[in-house]
Amino acid sequence: MMMNCGAVNATTPSSTSWSASHSSKVPMLLPRAICTTQRMCCVSGAHVDACVSFNVSRNCAVAKDSLGWSGTSPSLYSKQPFNKFLLPLKALVTSTSQDFPIASLIGEEKVGVLLLNLGGPETLEDVQPFLFNLFADPDIIRLPRLFRFLQKPLAQFISVARAPKSKEGYASIGGGSPLRQITDAQAEELRKSLWEKQVPAKVYVGMRYWHPFTEEAIEQIKRDGITKLVVLPLYPQFSISTSGSSLRLLESIFREDEYLVNMQHTVIPSWYQREGYIKAMANLIEKELEKFDRPEQAVIFFSAHGVPLAYVEEAGDPYKAEMEECVDLIMEELEKRKIINAYTLAYQSRVGPVEWLKPYTDETIIELGKKGVKRLLAVPISFVSEHIETLEEIDVEYKELALKSGIEKWGRVPALGCEPTFISDLADAVIESLPYVGAMAVSNLEARQSLVPLGSVEELLAVYDSKRRELPSPVTVWEWGWTRSAETWNGRAAMLAVLVLLVLEVTTGQGFLHQWGIFPSFH
Repeated sequence: MMMNCGAVNATTPSSTSWSASHSSKVPMLLPRAICTTQRMCCVSGAHVDACVSFNVSRNCAVAKDSLGWSGTSPSLYSKQPFNKFLLPLKALVTSTSQDFPIASLIGEEKVGVLLLNLGGPETLEDVQPFLFNLFADPDIIRLPRLFRFLQKPLAQFISVARAPKSKEGYASIGGGSPLRQITDAQAEELRKSLWEKQVPAKVYVGMRYWHPFTEEAIEQIKRDGITKLVVLPLYPQFSISTSGSSLRLLESIFREDEYLVNMQHTVIPSWYQREGYIKAMANLIEKELEKFDRPEQAVIFFSAHGVPLAYVEEAGDPYKAEMEECVDLIMEELEKRKIINAYTLAYQSRVGPVEWLKPYTDETIIELGKKGVKRLLAVPISFVSEHIETLEEIDVEYKELALKSGIEKWGRVPALGCEPTFISDLADAVIESLPYVGAMAVSNLEARQSLVPLGSVEELLAVYDSKRRELPSPVTVWEWGWTRSAETWNGRAAMLAVLVLLVLEVTTGQGFLHQWGIFPSFH
């Protein structure tokens, strides 16, 4: 069963004195009264200047117009030929799980759900090995082909150098990341919700860079004899740097194991449009607004994790379009509740010298202070769990910056965590995906439909991720610098580290490369 996206009329957003061009460092601060536009994407020749988003319960592609969410310049998105999938934006996805014949879908199958997330160090002793895993990922530090043999030695060098600074950040939030504890709780609540909805599924947690690693989760899935697997990244919006990274790892694991190749599975790549998620976010925002002395004067400040601009412009990463649409949907839900506050969206946690999505959170906070904003409610829009970027970066760094910039009243919406509406909607998403679970069947991929309601790991990567290796990595290797974020290291130190490593190897013969047998010893 598939849900149809309803038709939506296209209009042009009004201008405002606080709007800014794409090149500006300041976002458009939008009064709710002019933020109810609903748009179709623009078609140029035989192509669509758009990103594509597969959604949980409907076979449709969502495209954003080339003008962007806040009046950005044209040609921001992929030029891939997706025009035949042209459909309107702003279609809120309402759950239809109650319409599914659950018993016939499951039968004698053993159903599993794999939750994917980043992971984080649970103790201060975990910080350095966690950082090693992070920087050993070629998607984080991408070395030239000639120097790729230095990936692990370089990761070791950087993680050791960065660990003291990162430990300070984790110490300030209690000595470690709460991400695993929260994700485990979400998994348990999701399991309970599925059982209440007559789906006796097991739920697993797989982290990208720390325990329980994705590989560990997969081994448990095999031991449990799971025959139908729903892969659910805990990122509401898809990005090739988050969900895409985890899916690439899954792809490599699947290809190496005959059991996994033949296991039926599907992926829910993003779910930001689901009604339950939108309502859960609106509930939290409404509750926090009530804590202000003058709630109607508080600016709702959506802060999302940033990605390099090239991911959007050159590779068609749908993250920006999905994020902007998500914010619009949340504000429309709030408007139904007579909440018409001004709001804006910015991106945090940038690293390296490459340009990231703008406007930047720190610069936006300063500019809002200059504009005379006195009440600010921060909403961590791309995070469903508390971790270092909410507890330290937003709660400490950005709050301090806001107060220094003239903001008098600061509030912050908590991450969703185990909010009941949110968990119930995730369960519905899993149930609605079950009709689309199918075998990976690598040898038959070409014979299958290239765009499916959800998609296998390979199919999603083929659409979203085909140009990933042509992109600059988020962390580059030729300039020096530090960032304020406690969880990320500015990899502009990497080239210096390479030179230091080489000097040590040549002069002492006792460095990492000799120990690991990469360089021979002549002593």
